[in-house]
Amino acid sequence: MPAELRQIIEGVLFVFAALLPIVNPFAGAPMFLALTGDCTPALRASLARRVARNAFLLLLGSVFVGNYVLAFFGLSVPVVQVAGGLIVCGLGWDLLRQDSTAPNPEHAVGPDPVEMRNRAFYPLTLPLTVGPGTISVAITIGANHSYGMRSMLVNSASELIGVTAIAGTIFVCYRYADRMLRALGTTGTSVMVRLSAFILLCIGVQIFWNGVSALVGTMPGAHG
Repeated sequence: MPAELRQIIEGVLFVFAALLPIVNPFAGAPMFLALTGDCTPALRASLARRVARNAFLLLLGSVFVGNYVLAFFGLSVPVVQVAGGLIVCGLGWDLLRQDSTAPNPEHAVGPDPVEMRNRAFYPLTLPLTVGPGTISVAITIGANHSYGMRSMLVNSASELIGVTAIAGTIFVCYRYADRMLRALGTTGTSVMVRLSAFILLCIGVQIFWNGVSALVGTMPGAHG
């Protein structure tokens, strides 16, 4: 096997393994169902495609230009974590307080197209699917580019394929989330949504705390 091909394969596996646990579309599927309870199956499938596409673009942008964007605005990753953690906490709290009645897709009429496009990005893509933790990891991956044209091309190809694989996994999990709904039933779906919402709230608190801890560590006298 050529060295470049092996390096690409290893890079793809690294990107996929680094991003999949924190994106975690398997756990996000019940929350996707809860936030699309007023959608018909066709609209939910369309939203799944839009979310996967948005996630792909957001991850790709974070990997390749995230560091430059933060530097341009004078921001640091801990600041992004603090702000993003608050947003994730708010989304988790809203889901916890949401009506526990399971949606009935057969009688759903769905939102209008403009609302659907808006919802596909916020909150379904950001912060539910690609949150501040994911963005910070993607930015870190992009910051580790090696110098040299050949190495840069190999790393870029690996990251592109890895992000594409993540987006494909998101699409599959969200596209067929309604089958999970039928398998779990009304009570099971309600329990799963509540549990996932609580975990999301805890993740938001953890992201917020990580950012605060990093910022406190940069203060004068913080290390003694």
